[in-house]
Amino acid sequence: MSKTPTPHIEAQLGDIAKSVIMAGDPLRAKFMAENYLDNPVQFNRVRGMLGFTGINRKTGQTISVMGHGMGIPSIGIYSYELFNFYDVERIIRVGSAGSINNDLHVGDIVLAMGASTNSNYGAQYELPGTFAPIADFGLLRSAADACERFDYRYKVGNVLSSDSFYTENAHNDRWMKMGVMAIEMEASALYMNAARAGRQALTILTISDHLLTGEATNAEERQTTFTHMMDVAFSIV
Repeated sequence: MSKTPTPHIEAQLGDIAKSVIMAGDPLRAKFMAENYLDNPVQFNRVRGMLGFTGINRKTGQTISVMGHGMGIPSIGIYSYELFNFYDVERIIRVGSAGSINNDLHVGDIVLAMGASTNSNYGAQYELPGTFAPIADFGLLRSAADACERFDYRYKVGNVLSSDSFYTENAHNDRWMKMGVMAIEMEASALYMNAARAGRQALTILTISDHLLTGEATNAEERQTTFTHMMDVAFSIV
């Protein structure tokens, strides 16, 4: 008996492509469908988490785009269902992050090679130690090559997937001492789900604000610079 549709995705098996580009905001998924896909067909609207499948204008491949919501529990649900119930082979998350690196500025791209976390999501695996969530190297290398071709400013390294947006004790200085470059809220769960399912995942981030200097993007900058990470993502799948 098919496990699709799921409680969160109304698509049938086969409606979703093997490669999915995801964004936290479902309206960003709609933007990607309208601007990067030919002949997009909507496959999900449950809980307003929009998803579309179409032809990637950059590569000519069938690809899907979808929202994943905010935080580890949300992306944990959607990426798990995509990997395990819809036979998705790779997920690329495109999102925003706050910089805690002096050389990483608003509008720059971060390719998350690793994703540290203060979440307890990994406890479910009952491992006799600490698991290190990492990106798929093939996707990571292709994304770095694409940044070079596009001449986009980028850095590769470790990010923090935080369970808290508002926090009493962020301890950013401690994460900085360990080489963590930026803070976001989803990559570690995506990487863990991909590892457990034997699939591929990558997180590509745009710095939206700088937690050390107070730099922040305005509406116009978000519109022009956030598409850079989309250019990279759509050029590699």
